[in-house]
Amino acid sequence: MDYCMREIEGKQAHDPLFMNNNYNNMSSSSTERCVWVDGPVIVGAGPSGLAVAACLKEKRIQSVILERSNCIASLWQLKTYDRLRLHLPKQFCELPFMGFPSDFPTYPSKQQFIEYLESYAEGFGIRPRFNETVKHAEFDAKLGFWRLKSFNKAEKTTEYVCRWLIVATGENAEAVVPDIEGIEEFEAPIRHTSLYKSGEEFRGKRVLVVGCGNSGMEACLDLCNNNATPSLVVRDTVHVLPREMLGKSTFGLSMWLLKWLPMRLVDRFLLIVSWLMLGDTARFGLDRPRLGPLELKNLSGKTPVLDVGTLAKIKGGDIKVRPGIKRLKRQTVEFVDGRTENYDAIILATGYKSSVPYWLKEEDMFSKEDGYPKRPFPNGWKGKNGLYAVGFTKKGLLGAYMDAKRIAEDIERCWEAEAKHRTAFARSHLPLPNS
Repeated sequence: MDYCMREIEGKQAHDPLFMNNNYNNMSSSSTERCVWVDGPVIVGAGPSGLAVAACLKEKRIQSVILERSNCIASLWQLKTYDRLRLHLPKQFCELPFMGFPSDFPTYPSKQQFIEYLESYAEGFGIRPRFNETVKHAEFDAKLGFWRLKSFNKAEKTTEYVCRWLIVATGENAEAVVPDIEGIEEFEAPIRHTSLYKSGEEFRGKRVLVVGCGNSGMEACLDLCNNNATPSLVVRDTVHVLPREMLGKSTFGLSMWLLKWLPMRLVDRFLLIVSWLMLGDTARFGLDRPRLGPLELKNLSGKTPVLDVGTLAKIKGGDIKVRPGIKRLKRQTVEFVDGRTENYDAIILATGYKSSVPYWLKEEDMFSKEDGYPKRPFPNGWKGKNGLYAVGFTKKGLLGAYMDAKRIAEDIERCWEAEAKHRTAFARSHLPLPNS
């Protein structure tokens, strides 16, 4: 179908009756309605989705945000533990056009960050359509549009048709639960950190935390502070850095040093200072990777642990470090070194994964294996046929900030080009003036 025909159909598409009649043969019989969206559709109302919606608003381009939960930033609101704070200073976690309140601390709490996001959405007039789960999205080459099928709580279907699709479901859409032998035999509670709120409910209990990232480390510290007895499963090497060095945040200092020095020299500096401040972590079962923390983060996306007190508990013996799990039996855990211990609960701090391969049907931009853009940062934000990605940079909120601005600028260019084409098309059909 040529461009002019698409433009004509685009104008007619504002009529819901036209949409139902024109696309009925391409929609399933269960579809309740079909909605034409004049601007982009954004899937996901987390910080990344809010950021790109705000950038589009600044350019006077309206968008529709579809969110499967009943609130913005559902990961933060519903699936994080109570003691969580931003791991980076607030200036590195701002969304476009709006900073944090000046009275917020350097590392805002979970609730403060949620308040910031709610104020952000309110300030930009962003109103997502909640309880809308996108289960299928595909580019219709014949029409030249994206078609998304979304289901609400009542399993009623809405089909959205749009020119641009922005994937903002992020890196942490689905909890990762490892396949552990005997997991179905274990009689004590097993809970992913997405369901963990506080160590209060585990007071006086022996708890095994699986995973030594920031979440696993903080869960152990929280359990200690609530008089539980935690052990930490460390299955791989890990970089543990102090959250602050030389009176500055480790992250901020790293970013400043990278302006002047190559990454490997900055890594060497970080490791020397960490050794002076924290000691040799390998003595406590926390072996460091061969690559430095920044180089490893750049190549694999694996974030170093920023210590907020957990290491002191490990050194003091309040937290025991254990190797990988071989199998589970009733209330017993057998480790790969042959040790066997009993636990009252297991917390899985095993991270999250992208959900994109489950619902987005396309071959070029996203990997089916891990649900990330195939092209690494900073080039993974744009695909073909008006497809974009925000929040998949492995660079946190700073990466989402950068991609949101790029996406809005690119859509604005397309918008203006198509507006000129529409004007030229309309003028060519005006009656000629009388000579």
